[in-house]
Parts: sequence; C-alpha cells; structure tokens
Amino acid sequence: MRGLAALVAAALLVGCVGRTAAPVTGVAAGPVEVHVIAFNDFHGNLEPPKLSIDVAGADGKPAAAPAGGAAYLASAIAELRAQAAHSITVSAGDMTGASPIVSSLFLDEPTIAAMNLIGVDLNAAGNHEFDRGIDELRRLQNGGCAKTGNGEPCRLDRFAGAHFSYLAGNTIDASGHSAFPATAIREFREGARVVKIGFIGLTTRATQTYVNPTGIPGIRFADEADTANAQIAGLRAGGADAIVLLIHEGGAAEGGPNDCTALSGAIRPILDRLDTRVDLVVSGHTHRAYICDYAAYDPARPFLLTSSGKYGTLVTDAVLAIDPATHRVLAKRARNIVVQNDGYVGADGKQVAVTDRAPRYAPEPKVGALVARYAHAAAPLASKPVGLLTGPLAKAKEGAGMTETTLGNLIADSQLAATRVSGAQIALMNPYGIRTSLNPAPDGSITYADLYAVQPFGNTLMVRAYTGAQLRAVLEQQIDRKIVMSVAGMTYAYDRSRPAGSRIMDVRVGTAPLDDAATYRVTVNNFLAFGGDGFSTFTAGRDVAGGPSDLDALVAYLATGKPVGPPATGRIVDRTPVR
Repeated sequence: MRGLAALVAAALLVGCVGRTAAPVTGVAAGPVEVHVIAFNDFHGNLEPPKLSIDVAGADGKPAAAPAGGAAYLASAIAELRAQAAHSITVSAGDMTGASPIVSSLFLDEPTIAAMNLIGVDLNAAGNHEFDRGIDELRRLQNGGCAKTGNGEPCRLDRFAGAHFSYLAGNTIDASGHSAFPATAIREFREGARVVKIGFIGLTTRATQTYVNPTGIPGIRFADEADTANAQIAGLRAGGADAIVLLIHEGGAAEGGPNDCTALSGAIRPILDRLDTRVDLVVSGHTHRAYICDYAAYDPARPFLLTSSGKYGTLVTDAVLAIDPATHRVLAKRARNIVVQNDGYVGADGKQVAVTDRAPRYAPEPKVGALVARYAHAAAPLASKPVGLLTGPLAKAKEGAGMTETTLGNLIADSQLAATRVSGAQIALMNPYGIRTSLNPAPDGSITYADLYAVQPFGNTLMVRAYTGAQLRAVLEQQIDRKIVMSVAGMTYAYDRSRPAGSRIMDVRVGTAPLDDAATYRVTVNNFLAFGGDGFSTFTAGRDVAGGPSDLDALVAYLATGKPVGPPATGRIVDRTPVR
C-alpha cells in the first residue's frame, strides 16, 4: 500500500477545466450539476457495427433500434453536451484494439482522430489497448510515426496523438511507478462557484494474461481496489468534491440497458472493497450494459455504477449534483441512451429500420468525413472476395468459454493445414482470439474484411514441440481457466468433477492414443506460445518452425473456389456428471 500511495503525487493531473456551456451571471443557488458522458469498449467501430438495441414501447413489446457508428456517437454526445451546463466526456477503456479493418489496418489512428473530434477528455486504458504493446499505446497518446511493431504508422496522415489523457494507475513498471497517470482533476464553474471532480483510471489486473507478454516487458497490473483507494486522499487534497472511478472491468446484470438485476462478475469484489468516498463508477470490459445503484447490494457503498455495452451503440449520461458550499454530492442519476443510426441490412438479409422508440441522430459531418476517408482507403483490401461458405459460423457466446464451436474448429483446421509442411500434427486455438461470428453474404461470399473482423490481432503461427505429458497439462489448465480451446488433429473428453490432473480423458492424436512420453508438433499462435490467456503451460514447448499469420492461414484455407461447410463438432466431449 505504501508503494501505491507514493504514486499519487506523480500521477495526479490537476487544474484542467471541464466543459461549461456558457458563463453564469448573478448569484446562483443549489447544487452544480455535472454530466459525465461516458462510453466503453468502442473497439474502433468507426462504421455502424450492424447491431441493434431492444427498446420497449408503451405496450411493453421490444423493438430493435439500429445503433452505433462514430459519426452517430458524435452527434449523440454533442446533443447531450448542448443540454448540459457542465459536462465531461470519458471512456472506460478498449477504445481501440480488436478493431474492424477500417481502424485496425491503420493502427487505430483514425479512431483516435475521431475521438479527438468528439471531444473525449479521459480514457481509462483497457486490456486491448495493450494488444500492440505498451510502446504503441504510448504512441497513441503522444503521436508520431515511429514504428513500434507490426503495421505501418501514418499511412494517410501524420499522426498527432490523442488530445485526451490515458489513465491507467495500476499499470506498474519495473521502477515501481505507474506507466500512465492514475488520476486527473477537472473543475466546473458557475460564476464564483466552483466544483471539482477527481477521476481515477484503471485497467483490469487480468490484462497480464490477456496480452502478449513480450509487448509489456517489466509491467505488472496491480489490484484495482487497492490502487483506487490509494488515490482518494490525494484527490481530496487537490480539492475534489466528487470522485469518479473509470475502470476497465465490469459485470453482467439481467434486464435492459438501464436495469441492474442480479449483478454479477469481477466488478463486484472490487466494489465491495472500494473506498466509500467514490461517487460514480464507470465500468466496461464485459460488453454488457447496466445502470446500478450499488446500495441495493451494499448499503454502505451507494456507488452509481454504469456500463454502456459495446461498440458505441449506447452512451451513458451520468449526472452528479454537487454542492459547492459543502463540497458534497447531493444526488446522482444515470441513464443509457441508444445511439440510433439510419438502419442496416442484417446477415439474414432483413432490414433493421429506425424506430420512434429511441432518439434519432444524424451523422456528425466532420467525423463522418473522417470515417469515409479511411473506409475508402481500406476498401480495396476490405472488399476483396476470399471464399464461400455454405452458411454462418458462430463464435462462442459471451461467458460460454467451455463451448466447442464450428468457427473455432474451422480456424484450428486452417492453422493445422497451413503448418503441415512443418510437420504439425495438432492445432489449438484460444476462443478469446475469435472476435465475432462469420456471416457470409446471401450468395455465400466472404470478404477479407469479414475474416479480419474475426481475427484482427495479427498473431503469427508457431509450430512447437510438446511431450504428451506437457500437452495433457495444457488441456488440464483449460479446466482451471474455464475455457476450452478449439482443436484440430486431436480429440478428447473431460470431467470437471474429477480431481485436478485426472480431468482429461481419452485423448487421441489422429486415431492413436496420446503417449505421455512421445513428442508432438503443435501449432499455436504466438500469443498462446508465450502464455497468453493465462496458459502458462504453453511456455514449456520448444520452437520448431514459424508459420504465416493466423489471418493469412484462414484466407488460404477458404480460397478453394468451392463453398466450405461447417466442420463437425464433437472433437471435445464434456463428461461432467449433471447434478
């Protein structure tokens, strides 16, 4: 704790003024209301993501409202600002990373440019913002065209960097200091009356397992609650009347985007240890939308907890009413608002049209022009036909990491096929590396952009040697991680009720039983090879050969000129007794 507290002075950004619509004359009375306009998990979705939000009408029946797109998000935020005397726009992480091709092909520079135009003030770094390494994240903050890894910077423009500040107070470097600021203070004025809000920004401590360790050398991610609590005294000393935590960690709740029934997830144990002087928690990471009065779960911690789902489909308007005389928050409220766009045609060929049950926004011209320019630059590659499918292939649903999927099997098959020349016998693919389902056009065609959306990370395939015993340990660790990897060249069963070390059964490589003493050549991506997704057992392997990128392998596998059908499932069998 002493180390965390020592970070406060060095990490504090103070003295900045939030947005005030117009000067106020005369003597005002009552609290000053500040609107914290928030979103999370945008993931570079500059173009509308072809998603909808269900909106209930007076009859109680839901209607699908088409939602998302940077230009529409810009208009929604601008409208909220125009209605508020005081506001600030913030993000709870994963603004970039795992992005569609229009952003990712350009190293997410267009998303940062769009957020500059929107007027974002603060962003708590999410785990995906570390996908290309900490040096690339620093480039996104500071600008410039230095090449920090794969990809070519500044392909269309010289990159100016983010005009907003990244906060990540629990990202600790080898010196023991935070690699990014932990906090910021913003003030809001009504004549002589001034209120200040202190912001804390954190990423999930699980970032250590989510990103390639070679990109974050010497970095560790500290406990979220401990880090946040260590900042409170410094913010109060800096004059903060209210405390807002921006955290890239979240939960899930039942109900609609403004409900909070049966809240669960990793955010809860953090909130249960969080300093009660925090007023508002803007969360993310789980891609779920909720508005929660946390007092319903812990009366001693009446935090207002929000999340706006994903991809800019919703935006949160959270309001803090602050008394400048007593320096106290008198009231707080929040709502999630659908960022309705102009509609789209879904993968099933059906039109999702606008509805009067949600606000309608016109695309903001400057952001729209920026998006169109980068979409035009990406189009020759994005629109390139790469293959045919007989039907859609689904990824695992959120929270269903123990599920075998046809899409995962297809990807594993493609990776094994791409590395057979190096003697590969088995391929393993992590489910969290599959970002979306694969939906062909009505004629069955698939484009490069479709495949890029499925695998946007640019991972490289590696063929590594493992003994049978080491492979069994990898499969065992899946049960601890509560995820199963897609497999090719191998079948097995598992029983989660059995003791650790005996939960994996009937492993076969091809048609032969797994021999613990034998050596096998296994294809994995470089992320897994270095222990990504918490699979430390993968690091025991020995490098044998390199391979193409995961995306190139998938493109080559589908380039048969004939429709490809879904691969059979049943490679992994769950024998856990039903109770």
